Parts: sequence; structure tokens; C-alpha cells
Amino acid sequence: MPQAFYRRKLPHLQCDDRPHFITFCTYQRWILPECGRSIVLKSCLHDNGSRFDLKVAVVMPDHVHMIFTPLIDYETMEVWSLAKITDAIKGAPAHRVNRILGRKGQVWQAESFDHVLRSSESLDAKVAYLLENPVRRGMVSVWSDYPWLWRRPYVAPHASHSAV
Repeated sequence: MPQAFYRRKLPHLQCDDRPHFITFCTYQRWILPECGRSIVLKSCLHDNGSRFDLKVAVVMPDHVHMIFTPLIDYETMEVWSLAKITDAIKGAPAHRVNRILGRKGQVWQAESFDHVLRSSESLDAKVAYLLENPVRRGMVSVWSDYPWLWRRPYVAPHASHSAV
């Protein structure tokens, strides 16, 4: 399985065809207003299916969690880098949030924290952990009531029905 290692201030490891758990925080833990959270969630969904395969995204007041698998950039025939994916997710909404709120300055910390999910880790357990974040913070009593999250719809496996 090809891997890429790069460093900004923190080391980053990317593994092709593996889900990545990504967290990025607002600058100085600034609280995103509700309209800002909506803008950020739309940005998290924007490149789903083209740059990455999104499993879950949760936009909290001062940070964002996502689990996704980077996809292939067919122009370069390389897997989209985490840096390009996160820069796109963070860049567009930062400008829009600042414009709507009439403010200037950083919206996000420069770094993102990422973790490649290993085969021994349960993807379903990590998704459940992220979905429960607003519940643990006391923002809602059930995760499905939180408006700033998205998860891939679960499709139950179908039993095969064959004629005998």
C-alpha cells in the first residue's frame, strides 16, 4: 500500500486506499456562529466523490472532524493529497465566513491533525464516536438532532434471493 509522508509543523502520513480521521480547529478556538457551521459543512461535502470518499463530517463550534478516503486525481494519476483536500475544505469557507460576518483574519489553525485508520480499528466505531461528539458536548440529546453533521447513509446488505 503506497504511503506518503510530509511535514508542515506536524508530521503527516497518508496511506492510499485507507480512511483518514482528520481534525482541524478554528484559530484561537474562535467559535463559529451557526451560519458559519453551515458554510463549513457544505465545504466538507463539496468534493465528496471527486477528491475523497466521505464517511462522516461533524462541524463543531470550534473544530471539525471528518473521516474520508482520498481518491485518485485522474489528471495526475495520483491520489489526492491530504494537504490539497484540507486546504480546499478550509479555504473557501474561511473567505465566505469572514465576508458574511464582516470580519478579517484567520478562521482556521494552519495545521490539521490526521490519523490513518488501521485495519485493526473499527471504522464503524470511529464514525459512531464522531457522531456522538455533539451529544458528549451537551449540544443535543441524540446525534441525529445536530444540524451540522453528515454521515454516509447506511445501506443494509441485501440477502440474495435466487430462484431454485
